Amino acid sequence: MAATAIGAGTLPVRTASVERITNETKIKCTLSLDVHPQAAPQTISVKTGIGFLDHMLHALAKHGGMSLSIVCDGDLWIDDHHTAEDCALALGEAFKAALGPVKGIKRYGTGHAPLDEALSRAVIDISSRPFCVADLGLKREKIGDLSCEMIPHVFHSFAMAAGVTLHVDCLRGDNDHHRSESAFKALALAIKEAVSRTGLDDVPSTKGVL
Repeated sequence: MAATAIGAGTLPVRTASVERITNETKIKCTLSLDVHPQAAPQTISVKTGIGFLDHMLHALAKHGGMSLSIVCDGDLWIDDHHTAEDCALALGEAFKAALGPVKGIKRYGTGHAPLDEALSRAVIDISSRPFCVADLGLKREKIGDLSCEMIPHVFHSFAMAAGVTLHVDCLRGDNDHHRSESAFKALALAIKEAVSRTGLDDVPSTKGVL
């Protein structure tokens, strides 16, 4: 975890960069959990090769109050699976590295986000116990070039790599674009709450360790 101060009297920016290189994808990802209007302004650049995935990850960073740079060169001539999965794994790895020891944060976060007729809820526990349940009720085969079956898998892959417990549910909605986008925005709000600093230096667990 890099600890770069963002101004006098301020706490360090929690940031990390990871590279994930396989025979299927080559990914570079930099994530900062903290932004500052002058010293560390929010910057977002997402280029996965899958337009709708770019849109979702951009929304995740924007509404989560994070800076994100991710570039992926993936085997899209096969399909979207490896690219979507590996981008989520890289993002989860960067999240875990940027956060560092789970101390002095709220740990739990809940987010509700509407998008027109759609409403989603996300609940996250930065627990070091990776688990994910994602129920979006999507009906289309694809949204743009992203398979709808990959959208809950993106949540699952992120949770596994980040070491978090994650539940994401779309509570209602008719339009699959709206359902998906509201889910990512709900997760953004949940993450923003969970990583927020409490001003303490304790481990947020009765066990004393996470």
